[in-house]
Amino acid sequence: MGFFITFEGIEGCGKTTQIRRVAEWLSADGYEVVVTREPGGCPIADAIRAILLDARNSSMVPLAELLLYAAARAQHVAEVIAPALAAGKVVLCDRFTDSTLTYQGYGRGLDRELIGHLNTLAAGTVKPDLTVILDCPVELGLSRAMTRINGTTAAREERFEQESRLFHERIHDGFLALAAVEPDRFVLVDGSRGIEETGAAIREMLTRRLPRR
Repeated sequence: MGFFITFEGIEGCGKTTQIRRVAEWLSADGYEVVVTREPGGCPIADAIRAILLDARNSSMVPLAELLLYAAARAQHVAEVIAPALAAGKVVLCDRFTDSTLTYQGYGRGLDRELIGHLNTLAAGTVKPDLTVILDCPVELGLSRAMTRINGTTAAREERFEQESRLFHERIHDGFLALAAVEPDRFVLVDGSRGIEETGAAIREMLTRRLPRR
């Protein structure tokens, strides 16, 4: 079997940048690597992503949001993640079930036990072997996220960035709470530092945690 690594954190914490760097490093070191993301990762899930992240859909109720995430995940796991792991590859995923627990559970206030059941229904037996949380202050993360959004010519995926600061503080606290419950799976990395320094900390940690080829 392969090795499943997820990257989590608030908006603008640097996940996407660091995943790209990790993928380049692991590929150069001889690992077969698959990089993916949630919501999305395959055509059907990407179509759902467009709905979920479009700020024009601000009237979406929390339960509908939760169910859309579950639907996207079920397709993504079946089509991308599970086959890659079965083939012995390292899968790097930008967000997974922990984001649903924090955003829809801690952030929206939906029942976390219900969310856990839906996560299991959608992902089956697929669970992260290791989860990296890039931790940074909410104000810094949101500033970075808006800079990225304002600098892109692609679709403006900003529905969550438009939520209140209190919403994002609850998410930040939710990630820390999850990490405290499963310290063997979660690794906290300071995401407020520069790209190089953060990347070096992640690489040092992964060198110790990755299975030998």
